[in-house]
Amino acid sequence: MDFKRFPSPDDLLVLLTVARLGRFTAVADALETTHTTVSRRILALDKQLGGRTLERTPQGWELTELGRAAVAAAEGIESSLSSLTTGVERHMDPVSGLVRVSASDGFGALVATPALVKLQRKHPMLRVELLSATRRLSRNRSGVDLEVVAGSVDAGRAEVIFLSDYTLRLYAGTGYVQARGLPGSEGELKDHRFISYVESTLQVAELAQHHHRLTSEPAEFQATSVFAQIEAVRANAGIAMLPSFMADGLEGLVRVLPGKVSQTVQFWAAARPESLRSPAVQAVVAAFLHETELRRGQLVTG
Repeated sequence: MDFKRFPSPDDLLVLLTVARLGRFTAVADALETTHTTVSRRILALDKQLGGRTLERTPQGWELTELGRAAVAAAEGIESSLSSLTTGVERHMDPVSGLVRVSASDGFGALVATPALVKLQRKHPMLRVELLSATRRLSRNRSGVDLEVVAGSVDAGRAEVIFLSDYTLRLYAGTGYVQARGLPGSEGELKDHRFISYVESTLQVAELAQHHHRLTSEPAEFQATSVFAQIEAVRANAGIAMLPSFMADGLEGLVRVLPGKVSQTVQFWAAARPESLRSPAVQAVVAAFLHETELRRGQLVTG
């Protein structure tokens, strides 16, 4: 048998990683190689298969029909190697390797981090990179295995999984309330100072909806980080619409117009279909679903 007729298994596994991450630079980081090497391996695979496996689109690298067939073969190789490794070394775990996750500040710190730490205790060969980003679902494939986004989603080719609703409410600092008093109605809010996201960089429209409904003026203090907004409220800079799972119970914060002003937003997990077939990514999604269920009472407040 002439094995030279078969495509290189290594090249097939490189293609599988491109299908999951969508960017050569991210693949190079994950495989600890270079962008040039990744490109060379894909070109070699195309030559072996007699056609293109990838095409560039506005959403990043996408598989051709030939590429999808090659990825199916690559997943079989990955599965066989995992079975072989498990058979040789019983302690080896299919939930291993590197998983890259992008999530907003609040979800990343207070939900994703404890979920991932608990998951790593069960699967010590799992490595995680957690990136903070408050944005809509990436259309140009950001080089991560899994994105957690807030608000509405336009998934495109990605698969999306609903994680949880969460509640936003108005908060002020105790010193601010002592100096300015609490508004008695939504109409009185126009006389107060506000803290919000930087509007020129905010991609999640839902996070600015209530601010625009309450006042037509831009917020006096704007920050891309919700943690900075919380600290600004605690420093008595004004009133902010904050996630209740982050703000409730914090010293120095009081609710404004409780029972009158609130907003419900959703957290969604999204990934390429090829990424969601990875045992490690599946385990991360399951961990997020479990953690959001445990924290449902904190995320969705009355």
